[in-house]
Amino acid sequence: MKDSKTNVNFLAIGEKVKNKRAAMGLSQEKLAELCGVTPSYIGHIERGSRNLSLNTAISISDVLGMSLDYLLLDVKNDKMSVFEGISADLKNHDPIKVENFLNTVKILAANIDNM
Repeated sequence: MKDSKTNVNFLAIGEKVKNKRAAMGLSQEKLAELCGVTPSYIGHIERGSRNLSLNTAISISDVLGMSLDYLLLDVKNDKMSVFEGISADLKNHDPIKVENFLNTVKILAANIDNM
């Protein structure tokens, strides 16, 4: 459902919420609890059948770790997209190697001005 007055695509918002929630291993019930709403309201948001309030959008974006502009307007912070991609890539690797990689990144970040 697209609101003709605001040009907000609630189906797209719902799809983003559903995909991110599932990727994080959260049930609708758990997301609802963390956001202070009912599970049925989360279901409506995910199906795009109900508009979400600004307060609910802020809660959902905070819990799911996505920017509000991306959730509502499909604007994605390129830096965050890179970090999310790296994080996803690291999930299936040896935890010790991941820790070594992260330590290397920290060292590089601490010395970025010297490069």
